[in-house]
Amino acid sequence: MPTAIVTGQPVPGSSLEGDLRSLGFDVHLAADTAEARDLIAAAPEDGRVALVDARFVGHPHALRLGLTDPRFPLAAVPGAVTAQGSARQTLHRALNGQAGQAGQAGQNGTLDETGGGTAVAVDSLPDRLVTALDADGTPVHRPELGSLVAAVPADPQARNEARQAVLAVDEEDVRLKSAVKSRDGFFTTFCISPYSRYLARWCARRGFTPNQITTASLLTALIAAACAATGTRPGFIAAGLLLIASFVLDCTDGQVARYSLQYSTLGAWLDATFDRAKEYAYYAGLALGAARGGDDVWALALGAMILQTCRHVVDFSFNEANHDATANTSPTAALSDKLDSVGWTVWVRRMIVLPIGERWAMIAVLTAVTTPRITFYVLLIGCALAATYTTAGRVLRSLTRKARRTDRAARALADLADTGPLAGALGRVLKRGLPGLAVPAVAFLGGAAVVACSALTGFGGWLPVAGAVVYVLTSALATARPLKGSLDWLVPPFFRAAEYGTVLALAARADVHGALPAAFGLVAAVAYHHYDTVYRIRGDAGAPPAWLVRAIGGQEGRTLLVTVLAALLTASQFTVALTVIAVCVALLVLVESIRFWVSAGAPAVHDEGETA
Repeated sequence: MPTAIVTGQPVPGSSLEGDLRSLGFDVHLAADTAEARDLIAAAPEDGRVALVDARFVGHPHALRLGLTDPRFPLAAVPGAVTAQGSARQTLHRALNGQAGQAGQAGQNGTLDETGGGTAVAVDSLPDRLVTALDADGTPVHRPELGSLVAAVPADPQARNEARQAVLAVDEEDVRLKSAVKSRDGFFTTFCISPYSRYLARWCARRGFTPNQITTASLLTALIAAACAATGTRPGFIAAGLLLIASFVLDCTDGQVARYSLQYSTLGAWLDATFDRAKEYAYYAGLALGAARGGDDVWALALGAMILQTCRHVVDFSFNEANHDATANTSPTAALSDKLDSVGWTVWVRRMIVLPIGERWAMIAVLTAVTTPRITFYVLLIGCALAATYTTAGRVLRSLTRKARRTDRAARALADLADTGPLAGALGRVLKRGLPGLAVPAVAFLGGAAVVACSALTGFGGWLPVAGAVVYVLTSALATARPLKGSLDWLVPPFFRAAEYGTVLALAARADVHGALPAAFGLVAAVAYHHYDTVYRIRGDAGAPPAWLVRAIGGQEGRTLLVTVLAALLTASQFTVALTVIAVCVALLVLVESIRFWVSAGAPAVHDEGETA
């Protein structure tokens, strides 16, 4: 149980202690700084501790936001500060400093009611600690309170005014609104969130956790995929309805997490991976349903998964390349900000990129009223247009932006590139690499070469192998130096498109039953590895271990392997080989991913701005 120390003299009629207990804290009173320090030292070592001024007046949800969010080691609101994990030592050192100041002030006869020595109208020990932490450069999270009240009044009149301000704000309404993402797509904002927030509150009050709701969303989507796989019109209609229901639950799990601040490491892993698992499983269900009706659309299903995955890699790579860029100025970005100041353009631009809400709604409707082939055609066209729009805008921003990429950004792009032992060894030999814009150009040309050789020749030839050898060399050239160029963020998506496109082309050329489903499975397994890498980077936990990247060959190693297998084996044997590789890769990446995300040291990662 977390521990809360209330510092100073209790205020008659205050509900502070009850509010803290309702948040799960074990409450203790401390008359001065020294006693607060001793109580913190005596608190359970692995628990959260909080210091709250006894004069605090505010909404319980303001305390909840400031004192219970598990994502931040140190956090504070006016009149309260909390620490967990290793940050407790930092807080304890700051308390020692305050205790020393209090002792000195006591010798001078200027102690105030909280044991401090600062002669100001409102001298709050928690606030002084936060000031000291800021002065030391220690990051302290301060949640956005909006209209919520959190204050330490200086006198009875100010206390009465603060209490009146608390009564004037509907805390539950604020809490419900804050449960919804501040940035979301049009469909989600206007068609889902207006009622899913109430479903989230209902779930939270009945003890349902975000992880349980996430799992329910996955199961609903898998049932939808199974309905689509029946290949019947009633099955397609049920699939569309269940897909929308799955999306409602998908919105609800995050809203429950924000409503009750139930963030967790396991929840981070589930939230990071299940969206893609649901969507791609649904693609497979549509393909199976079409096959029952005599229409083979596996190539379209695999193409849709590849296109959607590459779109995400473009998003991730661009964001990581500019995560902490300095001198971040761009006329294109300025124009974008100007357009965002006009209300209707914001929603149009959000819809153009076909985020997850719009995309799933479109898929659900098309499934119910058309055929899987038409569904995939529309999906591919829509995603291609969205990808063109977003990528073109980001290229323009990058070319006109005067920014210096950091070492952190270069490391993130190198991890996203997923370079294996072959290109890694060649890169160390080449050392100097390529200059400027030649890096993404070479990455693109190498990928285009191996995909073209695989797609434009008959199955079983050695030309794709030659293309793959060229691709290995270009991959080494592209990654031989740190990826700090203005367009180097394009390298990882070019690599993804090359690897996945080669697998699709070779499986299509095999032209035997089962080849494309096997290729779908292999790309899905590798894509999971790439998504897992993204969310580890976002959590500042680094990339997957080097042994895993070596074991699964890296992107260039896998590309070379499938071309060699296509040259050596018959089409039927090649299908079996793809299946075996898919199973092996899936087992390796899943076991390592599960080990990481359920371990105590894994970060809690939740997307507040990701809409795709």
